[in-house]
This record gives sequence, C-alpha cells and structure tokens, in this order.
Amino acid sequence: MQSIISPSTKSIPGKYWQWQGHKIYYVKAGERKNSLPALLLVHGFGASTDHWRKNITELSKDFEVYAIDLLGFGRSEKAKLEYSGNLWCEQLRDFTREIIKTGVVVAGNSLGGYASLSVAAKHPDMFKGVVLLNSAGPFTEPESVVKAATPPPVQKIFGDSVKWIFQQPLTQFLLFQYLKQPWVIKRTLEKVYADKSAITDQLVEDIRRPACDKGAFDVFCSVFKNSQGEKVDVLLNQLTCPLLLLWGEKDPWVNARQRSMKFRQYYPELTEYFLDAGHCPHDEIPTRVNSLLGEWVLSMNSQSV
Repeated sequence: MQSIISPSTKSIPGKYWQWQGHKIYYVKAGERKNSLPALLLVHGFGASTDHWRKNITELSKDFEVYAIDLLGFGRSEKAKLEYSGNLWCEQLRDFTREIIKTGVVVAGNSLGGYASLSVAAKHPDMFKGVVLLNSAGPFTEPESVVKAATPPPVQKIFGDSVKWIFQQPLTQFLLFQYLKQPWVIKRTLEKVYADKSAITDQLVEDIRRPACDKGAFDVFCSVFKNSQGEKVDVLLNQLTCPLLLLWGEKDPWVNARQRSMKFRQYYPELTEYFLDAGHCPHDEIPTRVNSLLGEWVLSMNSQSV
C-alpha cells in the first residue's frame, strides 16, 4: 500500500525580508484572532523553517504563525560575519518590531531556544511568553554541569579534539565537507531522535541543502569561534513573561532533568513537560507539542484578559 504524506509535512512557501542589508527568509501562516498573540518559531543549529513544517499548519488554525531562518541558516543569506547569540537576538528583535509588530510568543528549539530566551529577556515589552524546546545555552555555574549539558553540536560528535581542529584551516574545511554528507546527517539525527521513523529523506535534505549554499562554510566556522552571549541564568533573571519548557527527555545532548533544575532555580514560576522524544520534540512528536504549546498560550491569554 502506498503511504500518504500528510499536507502538514510539506514546507510552506515563504518570503524575504531585508535586514541590515541581508536577505532573511521567513514563513507566515494564519491570521491574528481576537486578542491572541502571534507565534514566532525559531529553529536550532543547522535547521531552518522547514523543521517546523509539522507545526505551522496546525498552529495556524488558532494563531498567526511566523517561522524565521536565522541569518546564516536555511534560506537566509550566509553573510561573512561574526555569528553569535547577540546577532540573532538583534535579528529576532527587529523582525518582531518590523514585521509582527506586537503581542508575540516566541518558541525556539536548541540554539533557537537560546536566541528566543535572549530576545524576550532583553525586550520584555515585545513578548508575551517564551517556549523553549531542549534549549541550548550555558549557565554561569557550575562549569562541570554546563559542559556536560550544552557543548556545541560538533563537539558532542567529536569530543574536545574539535577545539584543536578548528584552529587548522584545512581540517576545518574537511570537517565541514564530512558533516554535510547525507549519510552523516542521518547518522547524527539517529543519535538524537528517539523515534527513528521521523528521520525521513526530506528531513535529511532540508538540513543538507543550506549547507551547500555559498558562504555556509564561513558561517560554520564562525559559529564555533565566537562567544554565544549572555549566560542563561543572567537572561532568566531579566525575564518577566511566562515561560514554558518542553523537554524531549531522551535527548542524549541535553540532560533534561538536570537542566530543568537549573531553570527552576532561576525561574521557579515556569511550566514544563517531559516528553517521550529526543532533541527535537516538535518534529518527532508534533501533535503532542502543538497541543501543549497551543493550550498553554490560550490559557495564558485567558488569564491576562
């Protein structure tokens, strides 16, 4: 029997926005309803708006939904810049201000989670809530826990030797060429997805394609050379809006229970759920994530009315 692909797995066509002279790709779906906030979805390292393809269609039934490719990723421009959490924070701030306008809940996975927390903490007047899915980013203390919980993705694969590798131009290039091979991408995904059936050829291609763009190699090197930005605890101390944490508990890269305790230490009033998934729960168990995210936003909005 031929399998039927749900429309929700198809990438939604988007458009471009000019930011600081660079082309930024984003997707919009749905319309603003009553007093409900808009949703802004932010992908993780190496991913793009395509990684939210299973979420955008369903969430747009109730919300105005935006998904954006961070500068250097997806279909956005691969400019030769110094990439950091601060840069993406500025991008999300300006996108929200110029395109969405006001009343936004920002949701991010992994690196996108860190960028989402950063922009909401630094610009509280623009955001009504934050949703973090296996969010990246180091805490100030203790260093031993930070290193175990959130080392850079490449270091997770190759270990501490990658620090030396990144000092060698030739090995940087060879490593990049290796990591963007489809079979390597698939093998990496198999490590961080609990449900291997969610790893499709489409998913592998969605990750591989942007890595072939002009400038992708420069972005790759820059991400791991530059500082990430503020520590997570510093950002949590600045945060004033409601916070929802969705943890894929089978993530080998993020110790969900351990990081949960750190988040609660600095932001005890948060809401959280531990899910039967890996590093990308929104892609692995989209129905569950869509339901939890949507219900939380609706509940938060009803309490504020």
